[in-house]
Amino acid sequence: MRIEVLTVPDCPNGPLLVERITAALAGRDAEVKHVEVPDEATAATYGMAGSPTVLVDGVDPFAVPGARPSLSCRLYRAPDGTAEGAPDEAALRQAVEAAGRRPRRAAS
Repeated sequence: MRIEVLTVPDCPNGPLLVERITAALAGRDAEVKHVEVPDEATAATYGMAGSPTVLVDGVDPFAVPGARPSLSCRLYRAPDGTAEGAPDEAALRQAVEAAGRRPRRAAS
């Protein structure tokens, strides 16, 4: 499993997202990579919908339909409805488990 954390330079929520991903993985084998996104073109290449964005095997499990690539700050809804700078651990765990059930694409 490949997990990419996309952030703008100095994103204050990047470390929080990495901390929660690490906890959600609970020892599961995964490559976690940080990608600093410096400009709109790079954001568009990755499909980054704000900072931080997490991609699990290239898919944003928290994507909002119609969201445009952006360098802006991204907020996530917590189960109690409040906004946070990163998905909570339970939501990340669900995203990782769902990715583990998806069929793998053959490498090109």
